[in-house]
Amino acid sequence: MGLERTLPVLLTERASKEKNEVALRQKYLGIWNEITWGDYYEKVEQLALALSDKFHFKKGEILAIIGENKPQWLYSQMATQVLEGISVGIYQESLPEQIVYYLNDSKARIVIAEDQEQVDKLLEIEEQIPLVEHIIYYNPQGMRYYNHPKLVDFDELLTLGSSLAREKPGFFRTQTERSLGKNVAVIAYSAATTGNPKGVMLTHDNLIAAAESLIAIDQMTKKDDYFSFLPLSWIHEKVLSTVIPLITGTVVNFPEKPHTVIGDLREIGPQTLMAPPRVYQTLMSNFTIRMEGSTWFKKKVFNLFKKYGDRVAEAKLNNRKPSGGDQFMFKLGDFLVFSAIRDHLGLSRTKRAYVAGAALQPEAFHFYHSIGLNLKQTYGGTEFAGIAFVHHDGDIRAGSTGIPLPNTEVRVEENGDIYVKNPAIFSEYLNEEDRKMVVDGWISIGDCGRMDDDGHLYILDRQEDIITALNGKTVYPRIIENTLKSSPYIQEAVCYGKDRPYMTAILNVDLNSVGRWADKNRIIYTEYSDLSRHPQVVEFIEREVTKLMSNVPPEARVRKFAILHKQFNANDGELTRTLKVRRKFIEDKYKSLLDGMYTDSLEVMMTESDREAVEEISLQVIQLKLDQEVA
Repeated sequence: MGLERTLPVLLTERASKEKNEVALRQKYLGIWNEITWGDYYEKVEQLALALSDKFHFKKGEILAIIGENKPQWLYSQMATQVLEGISVGIYQESLPEQIVYYLNDSKARIVIAEDQEQVDKLLEIEEQIPLVEHIIYYNPQGMRYYNHPKLVDFDELLTLGSSLAREKPGFFRTQTERSLGKNVAVIAYSAATTGNPKGVMLTHDNLIAAAESLIAIDQMTKKDDYFSFLPLSWIHEKVLSTVIPLITGTVVNFPEKPHTVIGDLREIGPQTLMAPPRVYQTLMSNFTIRMEGSTWFKKKVFNLFKKYGDRVAEAKLNNRKPSGGDQFMFKLGDFLVFSAIRDHLGLSRTKRAYVAGAALQPEAFHFYHSIGLNLKQTYGGTEFAGIAFVHHDGDIRAGSTGIPLPNTEVRVEENGDIYVKNPAIFSEYLNEEDRKMVVDGWISIGDCGRMDDDGHLYILDRQEDIITALNGKTVYPRIIENTLKSSPYIQEAVCYGKDRPYMTAILNVDLNSVGRWADKNRIIYTEYSDLSRHPQVVEFIEREVTKLMSNVPPEARVRKFAILHKQFNANDGELTRTLKVRRKFIEDKYKSLLDGMYTDSLEVMMTESDREAVEEISLQVIQLKLDQEVA
């Protein structure tokens, strides 16, 4: 009887067949360092032996990992699974109080942390995390004089594991022979757009099923490069960075630091990329700014071919075949212009770029397809072990989230509730109070949508966010928000109007594009707060919003809006760690601002308490000059 397929078994098979092939690359001090499958296996074996011997880590126990995308993150997760334990990832930007929640909720006994910053956070909250017995760090910089009984150096564990490996040569294989596919491999926390994050328990079978279903649609081959820069705590990133490479042999590339991501992306030029909408919006905005500042000749050439790119994209995104002339001019434009743009963005070799976590507005989709990038929307969730729907090559529709992956069933109820069933659906929630009904394998994660005759799924909004207007018509705030964000000058928009007489919005402007516009118009500012509240900027954004709202049905139009004095931030609780808006949190935090937009007042005083001294900030309420009477 053969071994059950688990992640450690897949690593064993990959390392035995391709010991000297490259598995991972990590950039350090400007140099890409390669790690083979043999090295990967060896480090995992050493760490697993050390955890077992020194800390008596055993089956069913939980180990938490917190840090940036590094090989040590993968070693730690896999070593935990070799011992039939469960790993839980914690977002590296988490604040101390958030780490307290994750560690106490998961009941982790051991934490593997990256560096001094993470260790300091853990020591700061030591009394609040009584179950944590050991803290292992793998970047010793700044840690020389730390003397705490819970602290252990990662490299010391590897040294111990190396000596133990010589004493127990069959340890790894013996352990993997005992592991079962139905065993829980990881706990992944949901994005928590409302309430606290929920721990989702996923088995080896779930993770492998999710990976194989995606591979069946988009073949990823040995030695293809994947660029891993999104948090490894996020289930989408976990599947693409840790599971798919074990199955296909793709090479995972880690950036040196978060601030070097764009430059490192250009150097690698991966075949596969995944990012949330904001990343694609930022890349597009930066390109637009650079193009505006380029020479007359470059702009002339770009605009000449861009119209053919637009035509080809329009045809492609509406399932039509472009004319022969448009195709010829597009190919010529690709040779002369578009390929250079993709190369500048680090996407010259990209076979597919996934949008994950939320929907990217159609205008941005159109832009990327007009320059020849195969951009594909996905839809899924933590409970689905990541992606459950994706666009297929040659069948991409702007606005849709694609069609179900193989072995995935979907049904849409009369009220729009979406139910999904597939082999990747999670085992259960970590806590009893979080558990929802999974009936015969079907589950809904609360989204409302529709399916067209070709099987494409369109997400309309979260069920709890849908609004019924005074005239009885249904309003989807998410659609209005995406309309507003189609402007390159608006980075984020959060719309409200439930149980209110009309729609309002809180906006964040895009610092780069609005800053560029301000520079051109000789507007002086020092920081985002100054820029966003400058009268000329407010007037400019008012014109943008008015233009966008003119094409929206009257009952859904935003009548009043305010530009927030600060950008939404995950550290302030306004965004999730995957950059999704936490609508209810924002509604509660800025209640006085929202209430003010339903009065005759033209300004609202906000209290800013982030600094030592409490400061009052005046925000202007802008009323659109549109005929917005509800029909």
